[in-house]
Amino acid sequence: MSGRPAAIHPHHPEDRPIRRMVPRSRDEPHRSATPLELFFDLCFVVAVAQAGRELAHDLADAHFQVALVGYLFAFFAIWWAWMNFTWFASAYDCDDVPYRITTLVQITGVLILAAGVPRMFADQDLTLAVTGYVVMRLAMVTQWLRAAAGEEGPARTVALRYAAGITLVQAGWVLVLLLPESARPYVVPLGILAELAVPVYAELRTQTTWHPHHIAERYGLFTLIVLGETVAAATVAVQAAVDEHEALGSVLPIAVGGLLLCFAAWWIYFARPIEDHLRSNRQGFLWGYGHYLVFASAAAIGAGLEVAVEHAVGKAHISATTATAAVTVPGALYLATVWLLHARHTKTGAAQALLPVAAAAVLACTLLGESGVLAAGLVAAATVAVGVALHARDA
Repeated sequence: MSGRPAAIHPHHPEDRPIRRMVPRSRDEPHRSATPLELFFDLCFVVAVAQAGRELAHDLADAHFQVALVGYLFAFFAIWWAWMNFTWFASAYDCDDVPYRITTLVQITGVLILAAGVPRMFADQDLTLAVTGYVVMRLAMVTQWLRAAAGEEGPARTVALRYAAGITLVQAGWVLVLLLPESARPYVVPLGILAELAVPVYAELRTQTTWHPHHIAERYGLFTLIVLGETVAAATVAVQAAVDEHEALGSVLPIAVGGLLLCFAAWWIYFARPIEDHLRSNRQGFLWGYGHYLVFASAAAIGAGLEVAVEHAVGKAHISATTATAAVTVPGALYLATVWLLHARHTKTGAAQALLPVAAAAVLACTLLGESGVLAAGLVAAATVAVGVALHARDA
């Protein structure tokens, strides 16, 4: 039950007239994610999977710089487009036919970007990836222009600033494609800074509205889907190792450790509701931006498990310690970031230190080499058990 008025969200959107796009109430009851938003997330995870697959391939081949730079850049494009739409939808989702069509165009853009990710890693060819990104962002411009048409005063200025800023930056990305490849490492960071500057400029004096419960749910659902993709990637890697190399004994500890780590990652993220903490724009945006590390590390755990499995069957050209680090480093980063964004706001006493200690312990498991992934999974599981015990004690 969404609790939304039938006049705004009828069961048959094709019968709905085109609406004036106006801000939705921050206090709207029962605000929840829509089927369109869930479909949007699932399609975005296609690009996440591509980035993770290429990260695993380059790490296994010891191309560390290409792997990390390519992954962080690709993930920024995915995360930034996803986040911009998510906050916009929390403020302006009118769910009429033009809104839905524009959102589907954004989905088309991320699928183009996903198709370009392998070329970006292999040949540093940005053409297809940038094309998809620009499609997503220009579709977002049309949404802001609709919002501007339905607004007046300072709110209209904010919407027009977003539209102008995003358009200008996309023109810059097109120009990047015309530059020599040798110049791109110096120019691309400027483009990223320009993207980050647009919301600062647009909301300098007036902020857009957003719904705390809706935002918390949207981020939680995307985290859930990314963790699901991590489990899927690890499962495929284990299956391939068993089918091709009959190496069940070698990969079973990795599979168990990876599964425990993913289960713990889910449990820890959803241990406490966070929407009550999101009371101001400053709190909300710091929390929202910080999820770049949550999403990126969650997806990288899956890539790391692929690397660990490839090393176990002799396909990876790296040491056992490096293969284990491909799992433990993103695992530790995930735990530390979730503590920073979630747990420290809802925990007290000994529970406050639990996740930082667990992150350090998971990172230390790197030194165990081939048994490090299983050890990291056991540490994560123990962290959940201790957290449950502490909560029961304090209840």
